[in-house]
Amino acid sequence: MADHKPTHAMDYTFLGMVGVMLLFGFMMLASASGPMSYVLSKTNDSLYLVKHQLFFGLIPGLVGLFVMSRIPYQFWKKHAWGFLLVSVGLLILVFIPGIQADFGTSHSWISIGNLFSLQPAEIVKLTFLFYLAGWLESRGTHGVKDFHGGFLPFICILGVIMFLLILQPDIGTMSIIVAISMIVYFTAGARFLHLSGLVAAGIGLLTFLITTSKYRQDRLMTLLHPELDPSGAGYHINQALLALGSGGFFGLGYGHSRQKFQYLPEVSGDSIFAVIGEEMGFFMAVILLAVFLFFFWRALRIARSAPDSFGKYVTIGVASWILVQAFVNIGSMVGLLPITGVTLPFISYGGTSLAVSLAAIGVVLNISKYAGKTAKF
Repeated sequence: MADHKPTHAMDYTFLGMVGVMLLFGFMMLASASGPMSYVLSKTNDSLYLVKHQLFFGLIPGLVGLFVMSRIPYQFWKKHAWGFLLVSVGLLILVFIPGIQADFGTSHSWISIGNLFSLQPAEIVKLTFLFYLAGWLESRGTHGVKDFHGGFLPFICILGVIMFLLILQPDIGTMSIIVAISMIVYFTAGARFLHLSGLVAAGIGLLTFLITTSKYRQDRLMTLLHPELDPSGAGYHINQALLALGSGGFFGLGYGHSRQKFQYLPEVSGDSIFAVIGEEMGFFMAVILLAVFLFFFWRALRIARSAPDSFGKYVTIGVASWILVQAFVNIGSMVGLLPITGVTLPFISYGGTSLAVSLAAIGVVLNISKYAGKTAKF
């Protein structure tokens, strides 16, 4: 069935939800990034970051969405093994002198001349998902449950990706990729005992990473006791909570954020949810959460009706990627999780993240063309 022509049009409801989030994201980015754009631009342009997001995020992303939605998704399955090499190669690029670009403590970026920079790990979210979905389908349910044929290869392959991300270090992106992989692995029929072992090993690895890094220890202590160092390690989370708290139920009004005037770090990127809460209030923040949940539910409907396991795994992977990343970002802003530096999908500033996310949506839209009737209302 998967090799046949599409049976119907793509899921326009799913596409419409993405469009709504994009419009809302650009609206909030225009407000949140204004003061910083004014400082960064040489022409005092308050829309500098919005324009950058448009040209290096939205436009490439929409092109990617259009192209991916028209390429039969079986193409990615046929080349699944090649995507493992692509994933590893992309993660190695950041260590090559001359193109490596550092931001803060992370070395997870590459610079293409003086034109723009991109984060290869964002692309790996999609390329590794292609590989993983193809590999799990080839194993079958019995093979996935097998210790030697399923579990050991899975942890070895995922371990290589994790090792390269730890070296950068990019623990935030690593956590998203691990979450995607675990969810898809579970969907493919993994044994509960194997999953439990992976969770235990993950907790052990996280403990080790925290105990061997001063800045990670500071982030953990900030999560547990943000009041201990409000002008130092706890500054970011305290300013975020101040923004959210001052917004009340209906917010201060669009464009009236106080924290965006260089009080709140990463105001247009990781911290944009705090500005949403400040300007639009608790009510709109809850609606945004509901939209992400509805997005996830709609994707699950497509996955349930996918004509083969590969389509099912890719759709669930993309849905998990967007939802998990959204909740990690939001959780860090409300003090439930450490600040990890991951973007809020379709909302935050970040060209590579937006472009790759939209390309992934294009793949899901193509799968929806082959899905059964249960994917429709």
